[in-house]
Amino acid sequence: MWDTLVFAINAIMPIILLIILGYFLKRINFFNDQFLKSGNTFVFRVALPVLLFYNIYNIQSFSNIDWSAVIYSELIVILFFFIGCVIVKLFVHDSRQKGVVLQCVVRSNFAIIGLPLAESLGGSEAIGIASVLSAFLIPTFNILGVISLSIYTKGENEKLNLKSTFLKILKNPLIIGVVTGLVALAIRSIIPLNDNGNLIFSIKNNLPFLYKAIENLGKIASPLALIILGGTFNFNQVKGMFKEIAIGTTSRIVLVPLVGIGLGVILSKYTNLISFDKTIYPALISLLGSPVAVSSAIMAREMDNDGDLAGQLVVWTSIFSIFTIFITVVILRSIGLL
Repeated sequence: MWDTLVFAINAIMPIILLIILGYFLKRINFFNDQFLKSGNTFVFRVALPVLLFYNIYNIQSFSNIDWSAVIYSELIVILFFFIGCVIVKLFVHDSRQKGVVLQCVVRSNFAIIGLPLAESLGGSEAIGIASVLSAFLIPTFNILGVISLSIYTKGENEKLNLKSTFLKILKNPLIIGVVTGLVALAIRSIIPLNDNGNLIFSIKNNLPFLYKAIENLGKIASPLALIILGGTFNFNQVKGMFKEIAIGTTSRIVLVPLVGIGLGVILSKYTNLISFDKTIYPALISLLGSPVAVSSAIMAREMDNDGDLAGQLVVWTSIFSIFTIFITVVILRSIGLL
């Protein structure tokens, strides 16, 4: 149990420390507001799309996909989108905060925390499953994130403009990064092999300078996003947003993993609908139990939602997920599923 707690702390603390660094640098005026605003835009429009492209392009193969895990994960995420709509309808009154809380319920930090978390919990087999899931779930997260931040900003009494929302999805830089990655992956899958069994052409092997530039740009996305988040964080806002923070945090790191993983265990053990083994649960923990995505705060600001609340949710879900991930791992290990 102690090893599990240490593992959870080591998985989350790098995020907390970078947020603290950004907070400290802003407090000593090393950052100014213009830098934070420009940095926020750069991360959202350039660095994060490149990171998403890089992650998807590096998926090795779609062969031997466990479609039951993919379908189950997609259905759970979509289910919680509708559950989240009910939650914000009942408990959140500010229209600029509704979409932020809804996005928190739906969207985990799967790309940044989830993949290494899955590898730590289940090794190479688990990271393989998590990587395949990421190709399907990261687009879903980003599409639902754009929808969440679009449907409430014009007021609940106005009719949702489906065309406008669809265009926002298409123009969203994160969606563009995901789609570009999927297109590149599809093209790579039809490129023939040479006599040595290697692709006759790939970005990584034939354009290494381009691949390295993409890799380096992707690497700075998450650290820079966290530092900028820390620079915009304000503890004085907690009191005025306490209810919304509590609702979003509890939903993200307690309700979603409890129902999502618990239902998977029940269906796998007592029905013939799905059959999950020990390699699946590390991916489910990383998918459903991770804190809300860092990019959710950046996207909220860029789409004229309550970016301050979104930033608070990133911080508090990250902090408390140390304990919820620990508890989840302990429970699953105790019943022989990890």
